[in-house]
Amino acid sequence: MATKRLVKLKLLELQDYYDSWTSMEHIEKFFYVNKTDKSEYVHRKWKEDDFFGYQYLNGINPVMIKKCKQIPSNFPVTNSMVSGFLEKSSSLQKEMEKGNIFLVDYQLLDDIPANTINGHKQYIAAPLCLLYKDTQNKLKPIAIQLKQTADPENPIFLPNDKEEDWLLAKIFVRSADFNLFELVTHLLRTHLLAEVFCMATLRHLSSVHPLFKLLIPHMRYTLQINIMARNKLLDEGGLFDKALSTGGIGMYKVLQKAQDSMTYSSLCLPDDIKARGVEDIPCYYYRDDGLKLWAVINRFVQSLLKYYYPNDSDVLEDTELQGWINDIFCEGFLQREESGIPNSFSTVNELNKFLTMVIFTCSVQHNAVNSGQFDFCAWMPNASSTMQCPPPTKKGETTMKDILQSIANISSTVNILAAIWLLSSPFSDFIKLGDYPLKRFTEEYPQKMIAQFQSDLKKIDDEIVHRNEGQEFGYTYMRPSLIENSVAI
Repeated sequence: MATKRLVKLKLLELQDYYDSWTSMEHIEKFFYVNKTDKSEYVHRKWKEDDFFGYQYLNGINPVMIKKCKQIPSNFPVTNSMVSGFLEKSSSLQKEMEKGNIFLVDYQLLDDIPANTINGHKQYIAAPLCLLYKDTQNKLKPIAIQLKQTADPENPIFLPNDKEEDWLLAKIFVRSADFNLFELVTHLLRTHLLAEVFCMATLRHLSSVHPLFKLLIPHMRYTLQINIMARNKLLDEGGLFDKALSTGGIGMYKVLQKAQDSMTYSSLCLPDDIKARGVEDIPCYYYRDDGLKLWAVINRFVQSLLKYYYPNDSDVLEDTELQGWINDIFCEGFLQREESGIPNSFSTVNELNKFLTMVIFTCSVQHNAVNSGQFDFCAWMPNASSTMQCPPPTKKGETTMKDILQSIANISSTVNILAAIWLLSSPFSDFIKLGDYPLKRFTEEYPQKMIAQFQSDLKKIDDEIVHRNEGQEFGYTYMRPSLIENSVAI
């Protein structure tokens, strides 16, 4: 903890050093005090369109991209606008038919009231971004609109626009992505969900219940870290108020909208990948590693359920289990039947899938969206936590001065860097996925299944290490040996 306090003090010293950004050199000097090898790679590549696209596959928020089969009516991109960025003799329609066009839509941020930081109004974009997978299998943005409504004062930015126009448009998109990531992908869909599962487990499953023994290691420290998050991040005057454009009342509106639209299928990785139509896009390591881990967790859970629930009737008659899932449905999902969350279990297979989702969310998914925060966000222009100027209404007028005035200031940047450094740091009491130091299962068969689970995880870990060999920026956020067993930080 002393080291972490020293880092925060160093950041505060830098805050006092500059009153404002006046050049990229100032931002670089600030960054170089705290950089890592991966954050330095991001610093070198952040302006490049293919790295912008890469982050939708393997960055901190790899759950937004979906295949585009039809251009949305509120995003009037035409073939003449983008044909120059596509394969020769092709067209936008042909590329959509071939499955090479993808969309990222930040509609959830539309009409969210922007924060005010230190008396200065901030701004939030709700962009739409069209991406193209080229013949080299690189994913690149080909059109960006920064607001949801098509309008002459809401231009569609293109890669051949003035360099500063295109760069500022991408910065607005990355800022929107950072805000949506922190509030929804990270906070709501891992931390707060894990709390729902934890509370139901403590309320309804006795300590001798086999599912308590299975689940409780994946809930270690979750309540503690979430209480700290409420006090330090979410409370009035906390980090979100100090540094995010969605801070203040906007934060609660985003969370409410996200909660209202959250579905069971979107929490189940195989279903989510299929729904977004991204089964075949190359170099999507989040998908590849995640599906392997989902399958291994699913087999492990299935093996235990066969032992404790030989028949579907055993599930139906387990009153503790039925109380557990009903609590999750009622208290966590507010009895929203449209969410797809079950309020009871009838079969072993239904239970198997749900338990797999719970364990995956509390371990794999949280690590995938948490541990890379400093790598991708330490270079602030790649993930500006707020924007100090409104989205541009015209093309051809943006200057570097406009960009510097738009991105987060020193104060916001310092607060975010201190937080993401701590969140991305290795946990001092780390227990990796699959390790169970407290041997709650005493029977021989469950112990044998745990050993098999650990062996399967080791195999995946070795495969990821082998794949990453020779890669300058290897994807490591789903390596089982680096995955914390619970939402503990």
